[in-house]
Amino acid sequence: MPKRLAIIGYGKMGHMIEQLAAKHDFEVALRVDQGERPGLAGIDVAVEFTAPGAVAGNVEWLAMAGVPVVVGTTGWLDEMERVKATIARLRTGLVWSPNFSVGVNVFSRIVEAAARLMKDEAEYGAWAWEMHHAAKQDAPSGTLLKLVEEMRRGGYEREISVSSNRAGRAPGTHEVGFDSAADTITLRHTARSREGFAMGALRAAQWIIGRRGFYEFKDVIFGGEPCSPAAVLR
Repeated sequence: MPKRLAIIGYGKMGHMIEQLAAKHDFEVALRVDQGERPGLAGIDVAVEFTAPGAVAGNVEWLAMAGVPVVVGTTGWLDEMERVKATIARLRTGLVWSPNFSVGVNVFSRIVEAAARLMKDEAEYGAWAWEMHHAAKQDAPSGTLLKLVEEMRRGGYEREISVSSNRAGRAPGTHEVGFDSAADTITLRHTARSREGFAMGALRAAQWIIGRRGFYEFKDVIFGGEPCSPAAVLR
């Protein structure tokens, strides 16, 4: 029997998730525009794509009803500890990611591995850049900030030049590079549509049902295994 899904935030991502839900064994049982708080009886899991200021309140509302949630909204990191405390206190489950593309999450591991390999090569400087459609509100994107975090996790402690552009309708391009007098290394991921994000969010929604705790999408894909250059590059 299909699981009953609530879509919190019925914008472009919400519509895309609805289009793909049946392929992932979901029945869309509830569609909620920003600011609404209907009843949640019979809902198995929710997917939340709203606005940064709404995330913490939405998570509390869902958690109080025992509904696990997948959060794809970005720009709310200042509320992260509050959200984690809510999930722990109410003993429910949450998967968060600034980007639910499987390709981006694999790309993130490659970036960490590259940073680890380059951390002691002092002649190389580094940059991180992204471009999104003109309507995207946060800059730099949550995904780019996460990529920079992965570079730091890999041990790259020197300056990283971070920049963003907003134009047209581009769904998203992220680039990380290392440059020296001798050569340049460029790593790039380009999204073609929102479909990959929606498919990843639905995959996470299936995974979080029956689990408790705060997770990231990489836990869904990789099972929380540690990342090493050898594991990524072999």
